Amino acid sequence: MRASSIVSTVLSVLLVAGVAGCGKRDEAMGPAQKAGQAVDNTGDKVARDIQDKLDRANAAARQVADSASQTKDKIADATADAAADASKGLDKATEEVGKKVERAGEKIQEASKK
Repeated sequence: MRASSIVSTVLSVLLVAGVAGCGKRDEAMGPAQKAGQAVDNTGDKVARDIQDKLDRANAAARQVADSASQTKDKIADATADAAADASKGLDKATEEVGKKVERAGEKIQEASKK
């Protein structure tokens, strides 16, 4: 009986130790958990920094696109004005050439009558 009481005492101690080991620890985190949390925190910070920079870059790109669109509109307006002015000048020049050709034709007709 003595052996069985020793065995049962040892088993009881092991059972209590096993149950105590399965319980929640009082320590907050172990070293691996702390390292993992540090990696997670650093990854989150880097992701936020990258997102902030992307947002700023996108805002700058939108501003450049808006400026380019405004410049394009100004160029189109100026080109349209210049084209209209050129067209008026071309019409006037064509009219002048027509008048000169007409005068030359009249002179040719007068010369042929003589």
